[in-house]
Amino acid sequence: MARIDIDGRIHEVRNGDNLLSACLSLGLDLPYFCWHPALGSAGACRQCAVIQYKDAEDKRGKLVMACLTPVADGLRVSLDAEHAQKFRADNIELLMTNHPHDCPVCEEGGECHLQDMTVMSGHTFRRYRGLKRTHNNQDLGPFINHEMNRCIACYRCVRFYDDYAGGKDLQVLGMHNNVYFGRFEDGALANEFSGNLVEVCPTGVFTDKTFSAHYVRKWDLQSAPSICVHCGLGCNIAPGERYGTLRRIINRYNSEINGYFLCDRGRFGYGFVNSPERIRNPRLKGYPDITAETAESHFRNLLKSPKPAIGIASPRASLEANFALRRLVGEENFFLGLDDTEHTLLNAIAELMLDGGIRSPSLREAEQADAVLILGEDVTHSAPRLALSLRQAARHASFELAGTLHVQPWQDAAVRNVDKLASTPVFIAAICATRLDDIATDTYHGSSEDIARLGFAVAHGLEPSAPEPSGLSDSVQTLAASIADSLKQAKRPLIVSGTVCASLAVIQAAYNVAKALPSANKQLTFTVPECNSLGLAMIGGRPLSQAFDRIGKGLTDSVVVLQNDLYRRAPSRTVDLFLQLTDHVVVIDSLENKTAEHAELLLPASTFAESEGTLINNEGRAQRYFPVYPQAEPVRAAWQWLTSVIEDCQWQHHDQLTDACAGAFPCLADIVQAGPGANYTVEGSKIPRQAHRYSGRTAMRPEVSEPRQPQDNETPFAFSMEGDTEQAPPALLPVVWAPGWNSNQAINKFQQEIGASLRGGDVGVRLIEASGSLPWFGDIPAEFAPSPGRWRTALLPHIFGSEELSLHSPPLLERLPPFCVLLNPLDAEALGVEAGDLAEIDSLTGVAAMKVPVQIEPTLPLGLLAATAGLPGLQAIENGAEVGLKKVNPGAPL
Repeated sequence: MARIDIDGRIHEVRNGDNLLSACLSLGLDLPYFCWHPALGSAGACRQCAVIQYKDAEDKRGKLVMACLTPVADGLRVSLDAEHAQKFRADNIELLMTNHPHDCPVCEEGGECHLQDMTVMSGHTFRRYRGLKRTHNNQDLGPFINHEMNRCIACYRCVRFYDDYAGGKDLQVLGMHNNVYFGRFEDGALANEFSGNLVEVCPTGVFTDKTFSAHYVRKWDLQSAPSICVHCGLGCNIAPGERYGTLRRIINRYNSEINGYFLCDRGRFGYGFVNSPERIRNPRLKGYPDITAETAESHFRNLLKSPKPAIGIASPRASLEANFALRRLVGEENFFLGLDDTEHTLLNAIAELMLDGGIRSPSLREAEQADAVLILGEDVTHSAPRLALSLRQAARHASFELAGTLHVQPWQDAAVRNVDKLASTPVFIAAICATRLDDIATDTYHGSSEDIARLGFAVAHGLEPSAPEPSGLSDSVQTLAASIADSLKQAKRPLIVSGTVCASLAVIQAAYNVAKALPSANKQLTFTVPECNSLGLAMIGGRPLSQAFDRIGKGLTDSVVVLQNDLYRRAPSRTVDLFLQLTDHVVVIDSLENKTAEHAELLLPASTFAESEGTLINNEGRAQRYFPVYPQAEPVRAAWQWLTSVIEDCQWQHHDQLTDACAGAFPCLADIVQAGPGANYTVEGSKIPRQAHRYSGRTAMRPEVSEPRQPQDNETPFAFSMEGDTEQAPPALLPVVWAPGWNSNQAINKFQQEIGASLRGGDVGVRLIEASGSLPWFGDIPAEFAPSPGRWRTALLPHIFGSEELSLHSPPLLERLPPFCVLLNPLDAEALGVEAGDLAEIDSLTGVAAMKVPVQIEPTLPLGLLAATAGLPGLQAIENGAEVGLKKVNPGAPL
């Protein structure tokens, strides 16, 4: 620690940090624009000026920029010196000469960092009366609005988009006083993290276009702490609601997971909550309009059948809802609702994490890796926020080299000057090219068998006692040796794998590699497809195919399907037969789907925005989400529908259900610590969901008499602006705000120090810590050999096309990948097709032959036919199936 003097007061701060970060960590107010805690210092805005003194005798000092001034013991500075204050005021006045006077109509108004810093600098009156510089704005796609005239040239946008997120299509154009931040031409921003520009930009240059469609002032939004439901990483989010409509999602800081950033699917995929396809009322076949009470009574009567009902669970439902279903139907009648391959893979991942003895890292820990092997994953599409962390890990070597040159890691421009001199070894083995290939030391493309064989070879290269694959080519042996050598030298190596290859051998090979690593700080992380995939695997249950068999044998006549479209889990013909043979089908879900069409009784379930629950992310961290606004009757949370028909149910409240779930499974015992219970109060008051500036308290509706605010008996939050936020733990605050800090930059007021954990800790509790050990896996597959005239299907995830819920968000539909299949150029040549030609796929289970356009992918191995997993129109293609192909004559209909 270093002792420094700030305006005559002695403070202890972290040695080597920059002065701006140190001041903010101490709770001092110092304006800034270009600096960002995740991006480091650039010194572009000159707004954090302070006076630095040589010693106690120096009364004049010199003007320095705090973001570029390293902290050292004995440092003497003044924030309040008259010359520093005048420089900051003059500087902001110059920055504002071209800024329009449009705060009343600017969507950033009310949470604008520029507003905050302008007031903090003392610039309250404009003297400039000349013509302002003006720019043309661009159409940047369905996510982002562009208003370039508000720009103050802080460079944050390109530093995040290009340098941090790896984007290629946002540039700095122009020069001097005519700098322009945009694209060479109009078009959607291609990077999967473009939405972060909305929060990174300190002004209103980049704003949320989806929010613009139903805009309200920020202080009139009702919010609550929540968890993203679009993949298995568990990023923390803060949804905002007004008039019963979810209006936007912004990042909620969690130092161990998402930090300051979200992916675009997590930020813009919320449209399903407001979708016209939402199920709003219960439906019973033959009865057009029934009440919730009638639906509940019919549900209860169905369960009285002599034959036991079976329950089909869901990886997108909470732990509590799945547990309630399990208790309703009994353990022997509880099925996980996954296709058999995914069921096997998730069970294997859960076993490896619980008993394998290798730590699964948080995203923050993944950023610290000094060597990475990605085995079988396109991480950008399967777990997007992890890909952003791996991009930062790829720079680890440059930070170490900069350290030897006495350059601090926050000196961003200086560190990037040595990026090309040192790079962290990152190796990627995937089916075809991935979005992270640009940071890769080396890449390998192959079938799932070949990827697994490479992994087993790397493990053997690290530890000779590990099983060795036979018959490897010289090139693969050389690559495996190179990977093993890099991983062996690393202090914090990281192995990344998951379910994309649909191969148990790939997962086992990843474990062998991690087990063989000599480092005591080795880490192994698996990506999982959905928000509660790992939680469902930890509860455990029977495979879905056994449920189909149970019906076929006449052992049951009723099935309860919980938030699961079975047509995404099994071939259409199989599901059709299953639902036709079932006398009574009860579906609990929030969205219309093919399974819901077959329901005898359809029960409307609330989404994450209207209910509470616990999810377990891919590292085994349990986190709680809370309703943003009350559910509208007769919609109920899934757990409420289920507990209402459990005989002699003792669980009247969500907390009781959580306690019961924790007590039923030793591995879930700590989920009660994931979030506070409904009885939690701050100074006797609940935590308000509405900001203290909320203006609609008595004028929300046109009626003269306002109804009483609804009461929330299930969470520690209130559906009002009444309550205590000053004493509440930062992790529970729906929205961060501090006096003088209205933007998201206010988070610095709630952190232990800049970039560190929130005071009192971040939300969630890790359920899994490394323990035990498993033997080597030795079931090594044979080399993949294409069948003449046949192709093996490979389903590839896509951030905007594969996830079920986000497909109901209109902005994301504009970013769907092309409707096509991919072929290797040699396969295409043999088939006689070129890019854009139609090919007919046959041998699809339960469906007629399908005509699909073909695109050429040079990195796809011979004998594979790749398609986007879950993409509408391609869902009939099964992963790993062998199919036939033939060219379709030109002009033939699709």
